[in-house]
Amino acid sequence: MQLGTRWRVGQPPHASVPGALLPLITAAEQQHPEASAWTLTWLEGRPRCALDDLLLVTLDGTESLRASADAPDEDDDDWLS
Repeated sequence: MQLGTRWRVGQPPHASVPGALLPLITAAEQQHPEASAWTLTWLEGRPRCALDDLLLVTLDGTESLRASADAPDEDDDDWLS
């Protein structure tokens, strides 16, 4: 089990964030100076770093980097209906 964490924009990412994501995190902060915080979660052992509701930075199953402006709503349970 891996626990997530949060950190403020402009501060160093949490130590558990994989180094491969650091350049994307830095670039995202430069593109979104209005953002306030990152949230690190883990899904099936893969890191997911969300910049507020603006951007999602992940490693996919082949360990390639992916940045998506369509950060999914973590509270979206519409599929349960």
